[in-house]
Amino acid sequence: MTDMHTARFSLLLLIVLLAFNCSPAKKPSKPTSKSTTKSTSKPGGYTEAVATPFRKKVVDYGKKFVGTNYKYAGQSPKTGFDCSGFTSYVLKEFGVIASPASSIQASEGRYVAIDKVMPGDLIFFGESKKKISHVAMVVKRGSDGITCVHSTTSRGVIVENITQSTYWKPKILFARDVISED
Repeated sequence: MTDMHTARFSLLLLIVLLAFNCSPAKKPSKPTSKSTTKSTSKPGGYTEAVATPFRKKVVDYGKKFVGTNYKYAGQSPKTGFDCSGFTSYVLKEFGVIASPASSIQASEGRYVAIDKVMPGDLIFFGESKKKISHVAMVVKRGSDGITCVHSTTSRGVIVENITQSTYWKPKILFARDVISED
């Protein structure tokens, strides 16, 4: 390959990577795990979500990476994670295949209302449905709001209540259930 071809290829690769906010895309496949969920009512705020054992395992596994550094396009705990690389990595451990690109994850699985999210569901953030900038995995939905585990550019993998965050709350767009096929 000549230097000119290498430069063109590098430029094209950079353009493709930038087209996907969090990381490079791979063709998604359908989720392979079914799970049922239920919720119980609590006064005020959100109703409390009760996770199935499978969803609890997924979330607990994700929380093991708290403290892992952020890395653009990162998809491994050794090198670091970006937001969608993190969610994809965690889900893959349980046979749930999700793209490592947040813009593609945003169309996988099925839509879930924010007030009905369950542990393991994905919440998407950004300016609009066409401009996804971040994804997080739900850890808990309770009367105090929605807590997620996610990889942030400033703090790496953290657990925080996104509905009490002045930064994240206004950016919440929608949620997807990529674990069950119901």
